[in-house]
Amino acid sequence: MIPEDDIAVAVNDMVESIPDAAFEGFEHHFGASSHHPRMMMKIILCGYTRSVYSGRKIAAELTDSLRMMWLAQNQKPSYRTINRFRVHPHMSVLIEEAFIQFRGQLQANDLIDADAIFIDGTKLEANANKYTFVFRKSVEKHQEKLRAQSKLMYDTMYEAQILPALLEESEDLVTAEHLNTMHQALETVENDLTEAIEATEDVPDRKAIRSERSIIRETKKKCADLRDRELKYTQQLEILGERNSYSKTDPDATFMRMKEDHMRNGQLKAGYNLQVASNNQFVLGFDLYPNPTDTRTLKLFLHTMMETFHHLPEKIVADAGYGSEANYEMIMDDYERTALIPYNTYYREQKKKHRTDEMHPANWAYDAENDLYICPDGREIRFDRYADRTDKYGYTRSFKMYASADCSGCPLYEKCIQSDQQINKRIQKNMNLEYFKAQARRTLSMKENRTIYQQRKIDIETVFGNLKANLAFKRFSVRGARKVKIETGLALLALNLRKFRQIQADRLQKYGKSGDSSELIDESPLFLVFKGLYVPAPFILI
Repeated sequence: MIPEDDIAVAVNDMVESIPDAAFEGFEHHFGASSHHPRMMMKIILCGYTRSVYSGRKIAAELTDSLRMMWLAQNQKPSYRTINRFRVHPHMSVLIEEAFIQFRGQLQANDLIDADAIFIDGTKLEANANKYTFVFRKSVEKHQEKLRAQSKLMYDTMYEAQILPALLEESEDLVTAEHLNTMHQALETVENDLTEAIEATEDVPDRKAIRSERSIIRETKKKCADLRDRELKYTQQLEILGERNSYSKTDPDATFMRMKEDHMRNGQLKAGYNLQVASNNQFVLGFDLYPNPTDTRTLKLFLHTMMETFHHLPEKIVADAGYGSEANYEMIMDDYERTALIPYNTYYREQKKKHRTDEMHPANWAYDAENDLYICPDGREIRFDRYADRTDKYGYTRSFKMYASADCSGCPLYEKCIQSDQQINKRIQKNMNLEYFKAQARRTLSMKENRTIYQQRKIDIETVFGNLKANLAFKRFSVRGARKVKIETGLALLALNLRKFRQIQADRLQKYGKSGDSSELIDESPLFLVFKGLYVPAPFILI
């Protein structure tokens, strides 16, 4: 009743090809027996291939979908069981193993090219309230004001001899521990005043002591408020880490600018930066990052591809968003791979307008013997000094600084120097970056590499289009980085299976018309669908 090229058959064969060792993490020797993890993996994956991401809807399909009944062998796990299995800690290992096994089958059947991978990123919206934002600048501003109030309170209490010195003379920072000590000291003073009131019978004296106690109580309440806010701001900064924002609903998500902006007001939304490596529109590896820019994710992503997915071919292909000095240096020196990545001004430099612009320092004549540049007016821009700059991420760049001795009277002065801070022309050269830019121009100019790079848009952008448009996977249904990564892996596996099923259907149709069996995919354990020899065996409960 199920066609040979149905998506359920592809899901079944892919899960059955995963080694038994990958499912050992789901075994337990206590409590009631559980459903077999292979069966649970099959029904969840099948649901994802049909854009069904809700645990309740997947459970509902077990009663009215023929393919789901076949995969589950008429078992009906509840939606709670499905949701618990989907976020099981061992699911990450299982998904990684599924990608490795699937890639091996693709390579065995020549469906992917082993020479290159295409890398790009896209942003996916988190399952978080868009108004539960926490921004670093706001937290730091409020914490600074709070600490000024805390220091004033500390100085006042110290002068009134309510508490001993808690800070050194050179210290100004009043921490939450100091505020707690101050709160305890005020509480002691309050108790003493209460005892004094009870021991005094004179009415004017009792009123005076009550007024003093009222002031102490107000100060104690303010001190407790300062302490709680200090703890809150400190905790928020710990959650932020190196990020500039996060969501209270999903603290692992960062607020980013999304392309899907239905309000058209540039509103930030909590989300994750998904990095994908693909070949022939099949996803070979992925990872999620909290930072919205692609430049800083490449080093971590290549490490993930090597350590997790055990795959990093000779040529790394990406767009200009990844073309930084640090990335070029890392790919060539650390991984010894070829980077087919243009830098940010690569396309501008190819245009005639740039090549004929005599005011651009890149087009000025260079005297290598004397290490100087000659401007369009014939003046010498000589080497001045070396300079190093370290960015906020710890990467150091080395520059050679050049300066003109005198630019007065130059007829091109207004065009050449547009900064109010400069009197004479100054230029800087990053020789290390210039070397990598020359390497990028050389590699991208080769016909073979140019053909590979032109394939990038067709390959990786199609993956994102299929994921968001055809699979309708634009927003996560779970929260937290670990759970979100599992759901992403399931969605990308479903995307691979949908594409593979289409290839199966096309080749099966072609085989049926021509009768030439050479067009079929090899009958490895994953591809026995063509003779209908493989059906799910009865599941053994663990």
